[in-house]
Order: sequence, then C-alpha cells, then structure tokens
Amino acid sequence: MFNSLSDRLTATFKNLRGKGRLSEADVDATVREIRRALLDADVAVPVVRDFAARVRERALGAEVAAALNPSQQVVKIVNDELVTILGGETRRIRLAKTPPTVIMLAGLQGAGKTTLAGKLAKWLKGQGHSPILVAADLQRPNAVTQLEVVAQRAGVAVYAPHPGIQSEFEAPTGDPVAVARGGVEQARQKLHDVVIVDTAGRLGIDAELMQQAADIRSAVKPDEVLFVIDAMIGQDAVNTAKAFEDGVDFTGVVLTKLDGDARGGAALSVASVTGRPVMFASTGEGLDDFELFHPDRMASRILDMGDVMTLIEQAEKSWDRDEAARMAKKFADQEDFTLEDFLAQMQQIRKMGSMKKMLMMMPGAAQFRQQLEQFDEREIDRVEAIVRSMTPHERVAPKIINGSRRARIARGSGVHVSEVNGLLERFGQAQKMMRRMASGGGIPGMPGLPGGGASRKPAGKNNNKKKARSGNPAKAAQQLREAEQKRAAGAANALQGGSAFGQQSQQDFDPAALNLPKGFDKFLGN
Repeated sequence: MFNSLSDRLTATFKNLRGKGRLSEADVDATVREIRRALLDADVAVPVVRDFAARVRERALGAEVAAALNPSQQVVKIVNDELVTILGGETRRIRLAKTPPTVIMLAGLQGAGKTTLAGKLAKWLKGQGHSPILVAADLQRPNAVTQLEVVAQRAGVAVYAPHPGIQSEFEAPTGDPVAVARGGVEQARQKLHDVVIVDTAGRLGIDAELMQQAADIRSAVKPDEVLFVIDAMIGQDAVNTAKAFEDGVDFTGVVLTKLDGDARGGAALSVASVTGRPVMFASTGEGLDDFELFHPDRMASRILDMGDVMTLIEQAEKSWDRDEAARMAKKFADQEDFTLEDFLAQMQQIRKMGSMKKMLMMMPGAAQFRQQLEQFDEREIDRVEAIVRSMTPHERVAPKIINGSRRARIARGSGVHVSEVNGLLERFGQAQKMMRRMASGGGIPGMPGLPGGGASRKPAGKNNNKKKARSGNPAKAAQQLREAEQKRAAGAANALQGGSAFGQQSQQDFDPAALNLPKGFDKFLGN
C-alpha cells in the first residue's frame, strides 16, 4: 500500500547523500518533496501541513547542524515524525478487571468488520483467551451466516440467536441491542473472557446507523470500541472517522485491506486527526493476515528500513523448537546438510506465511520490489515436489544422482530436468557454505566478519595442531594464564564489535572494505 510513498521519500533522501552540510535551501527542497509525496498519498492536508512544518523546524535546528551525517539525521527526523502521526506508541487491548472484556466493532458496510471479527478472535485465542463472537448485524443479507462460517474457521464460539435476513428484499427484523446484551450474558455463563460484538454498517453515514451503534454501546458498556476503516478510501477516511468519533466515541482504529494498491493516506491521517491510536492492521484475506499495529515498525517500512522485529516474531511463533534444536546440534557437530534437512527447513519457512511479504520486510527491499513481485510462491511447492520425488538415499547422498535418476525425479515431480539440475546446483553451493560456517570459516565472500575466512590462516598440515605446552610446570601454568587472558580479551572485543575490524568504531567502519555485494550497504544503514 505504501509503495508509492516509500519510493518518493527514498528518492528524496538520495539527493541529500554526500552533503557534509545542509543549507536552508536543501532543507526547503527536501520538505517540499516530502509534502508533495504525502499529498499524492492522499494524506489529509492539515496533517501534511503540520508534518512538513515540524520536519522543517527540526531540520534547521541544532540536531542536524551538529550531526556528523546531516542527511541521515534528516531521515531520522522524518522517521520520528511518521511514528508520531501514526500514533506514537503501540496500543494494546485494555482487558477488563472482571471478565468478560467486551469489544465492539463499528464502521461502514464493506470495511470488513465481519471478517475482522474472526481475525481478532483467532488472534486473541492465540494469546490464550477464550473469545466468543456475537452476531448483532441483522440488517446486511447473510451477515449472521458469514459470521458463523468465520467463527468455525477461526475455531471460536459464536452467539447468533437470530438468523438475520437472507436477501436484500427482506425487511430487517430482530433487535440487535437485545442480541448484543444476550451475547455478553452468554459469555458470562459459558466462561468466555472476551466478547466481540459485530454490529451493522451502512453504505454511508446516517442518523439511524449512529443511533443503533450508540444504543448497543449503552447496553453492553464495551471496554473497547474499535472503528474498522478501509485503508483504501483515501481522503474520505477523515470525514468518516470524525463522524464515528462524534456518534460512537471509539477508543481505537483498525485498518483493513493494507495489502491493497491504494495510496494509504487513511493510515497516516486517522490517528492524527482523531487522536485515537491505530491498534490493529489487516494485511490480507486469510484469518492469519492480522497483526498488532506498531507505529515505529510501520514508519520503518515506509522509509524502506525494513521490519525485522515482525519477522523475528513470526519466526518465533511458527518455528518448531525441536527441529531448530536438531539443526543446531547437527550444525555444531559439523554433520553434512542434506536434502532432508533442506526439505524440513522449507516446510518451516512455509509456516511463516507469504515469502513475498517476508522478503519485503527486509531493509532495502524496495529496490528489489519488481523482482519480488514476479516471485512465484508456487516455486516452493515445485522444490518440495522435486525433493519428495527422490529416494531416501538420494536425499542424504545427492552425489549419486546421475542423468537417469535426474530424469526419473523430473518425471515424478512434473518438472523439467533443468529445474532438477538447478536445484541440485544451488543445494551444492548451500552445502559448501554450511560446511565452511560449521568449521568456523565464516560466510564465503565476506572476509573480516567474526569467524570469517580472512581472519584465519589457510588450512594446512599443522594448522589444527595445538601449541605445544612446556614441560616446566611453572612455565606451563604461565602459558595457560596467557591463553586465558587472550580468550577473555577476544570475547570482550567481540562484544564491542572490534574483534573483526580491529579497534575501529562503527563511525569509522567502511563497509566497502568488506567487498560486499552491490546494494548490501543499505542493510548496514549506509
């Protein structure tokens, strides 16, 4: 969603690189481009005006004038201000002291409230709660049926005493206020600690919609009222948010359809205009495409600085600890990395979700966006099919796979022989790299890193022999003390980041000395 804005801001900051000092004209030109980028992204005009003024004031202040790298300091200022307009700090659900915690969803029809109710319920279930969904939308055709299906997929309970209407030609019947009140009572009886009330929406703001939402709020006294808004509606998001703020007084915002290709101005406007924080974001159609909204991480994504923390959290949530421990032991014992291990790792990665989404969270990924967009997620399925078409012996000893075996594997997996050849070639390279890393040689092509090959002597006949210790007990004890002191000094130096680069500080460190691949310096923040 923020691709266009991210590209514009990244291009703007490129013009500042290499300048030892920023003039007022440089700052004005940069602020002007930032203002244009935000307006093109459909951010509300008052928000853009305030944002640009704060950035200009800080960029002309002492924090940039005294900085060693003024261009990076300006990027930091823009990042800080983006975090501010996105809400500042991560806001979590306030749970009631006495269960159940009641969460009411409000918003226009088509914003995705019903699907989001299931996503939120599944997310809360994963946090150890026992949620129940309440079908209080009795006006939209088949809304109750949809909520029941979503609840079944999420594996949570649903309270739906009234079937609602089945077609647009039926007149609405039933009392949504009574349904909402009955849902809270049902939660108390069945010991559910969270109640999620799905309410009706409209195609536009009207008095009847607001009155019904206000009546439900008065009846169930929710602990949280979440305003669900479609992130693709642009400038109209501000007017809609203000109307719901006046009519319902919501406590937080949920953004849906963040995976769309709209310009994303709603996300940057709602929190700033209403003063209510964005709490959650829906990033896809699946029930798992739902995440807690972190303003600092979203700002990093917009500025193409990545979102490594979210990647780590996804890995921790989906990674099999037993499998990870097995691989770690195998790595420590310097055992060969086999195709069986490769297949197990592929399956672990698949559990984390879309490869495209994960790769786009890496720092500097915007410059590879076109290649990532062309990446076929089914490639993982083809690789798995190739490996599964091999015999158990072939997976642990791929060197025995000759021409006839490759042809058989290709037929069994439904691919061309060239794809089998390509996989085996890439696996061979990965296997060599794993062997080198396991033996302490570091990552090939990256000398100078801790444990890297450049800091080690070439393997020779006497390279693995330990230094002979003196036969004199006093001298041997002295040698042992010296060795211990060297190891301690090396460990302390490594913790400070100096073992691989001598005594250089991070400010003096030049990544060009590492001969890194082109574009890799962005990953180091340069």
